[in-house]
Amino acid sequence: MAVNTELLPPRYRNPRRIGKGAMGDIFLATDETLGREVVVKVLADRYAADEGIRKRFNREALAAARLSGEPGAVTIFDVGEWEGRPFIVMEHLAGGSLEDRLRQEGAQPPERVLEWLEQAAAALDAAHRHGVVHRDVKPANLLLSERGELRVADFGIASATGMDSMTMTGTVLGTAGYLSPEQALGERVGPASDIYALAVVAFELLSGERPFENESTTAEAAAHVNAPVPSIAARSQGLPQGLDRVFQRALAKDPRERPRSAGELVAELRAALSGSLATTRVLAPQAPPRRTPLRFVLPVALLVAAAAIGAVVAFLATRGDSSSQVITQTVAGPGGTTTVHQTVTQEPPPPPPPPPAAVSGDGHTLNDRGYSLMQNEDYSRALPLLQQAVQKLAGTGPGDPYEGYANYNLGYTLYSLGRCSEAVPYLQAAERLEPDRHEPKQLLKRAERC
Repeated sequence: MAVNTELLPPRYRNPRRIGKGAMGDIFLATDETLGREVVVKVLADRYAADEGIRKRFNREALAAARLSGEPGAVTIFDVGEWEGRPFIVMEHLAGGSLEDRLRQEGAQPPERVLEWLEQAAAALDAAHRHGVVHRDVKPANLLLSERGELRVADFGIASATGMDSMTMTGTVLGTAGYLSPEQALGERVGPASDIYALAVVAFELLSGERPFENESTTAEAAAHVNAPVPSIAARSQGLPQGLDRVFQRALAKDPRERPRSAGELVAELRAALSGSLATTRVLAPQAPPRRTPLRFVLPVALLVAAAAIGAVVAFLATRGDSSSQVITQTVAGPGGTTTVHQTVTQEPPPPPPPPPAAVSGDGHTLNDRGYSLMQNEDYSRALPLLQQAVQKLAGTGPGDPYEGYANYNLGYTLYSLGRCSEAVPYLQAAERLEPDRHEPKQLLKRAERC
């Protein structure tokens, strides 16, 4: 299809229209300067004619460009204005969108959903720290690279074009299914609105349909404001009941009742999908196993033991790489005293185990793998994974509950290995990061006493 090349600066050659949204036209073009394909979004004529919207678009686009270095955000290459039409140039992601996946495949496997949501949550939480609210989180704006990595597109665009307002005719049609109640009512929106929309996306990815899906967009928008949150477990066979509690909170009508961050929402979803919201990341503290020392109390038992030792020693004495010594011992028995001569072979001590090798993966993955080993009481193998998880998650703060989980799991593991003093600082960190949980407090008291 022929395209008016004057819409774009000469640098962007061979533009092909690949989409048309409420905000304007979307082109795939070749950046002649850098020699790569890029996506160019041009503001629609009806908005470009309004100088106030045009300036706001540029301001929001520059704010979105500042997020380019953050994980999970689409990279913005250029922001400008050409022939009175503002435009944004961004990376081309060839893997399509989550909307495409839903249309082609329907509901997705939970593990894949969690992986996508974690990447989206990282981008949204980073944007919120920068003071940017997306306002239009939906599957069409969650794009995939060729390697399956997710990127969040169109930060701030809804705000720039006024799409966050219900008062503009035709602007709600594509997004009514993901509007937070406050957004549907035309009230002020904030990070909690993005968290609500991400929860709707999660509901749809897991079940194949939106929570308030309706043929009438007006009815669907109204349901976000008035209707009770439906049960996802009742709609989708195989999904646990615990998910209902997560969505009741994430889709709360009052923004203050929702999770504090997108990362917290995803952590709660992962916990519910693992089968237990309360124990997936935080174990109930318990005392480490104690060994009972062996005691030999009968003289006859000593003689039997001596005979057994003699047989073992005879075998070991055939090996030439050990040192031996003879021990003479007088043992009292029923018929008097008996002198026992034992040749004891002492093996050289084994070499110390090599230090654990670095394990690949982000902090979330390392914590999950360490936790799985903890469930099997394999604390020695869990230890290096959790140590690296704590290092990688350090400083992520209240926006990511995994930092508290990893510190608690590491403290619990050290305590279970009998290394109480080493466990204390990690349990103190977990208590500080997760002040509402009682497990770190209880285990910290035990670790300080042992």
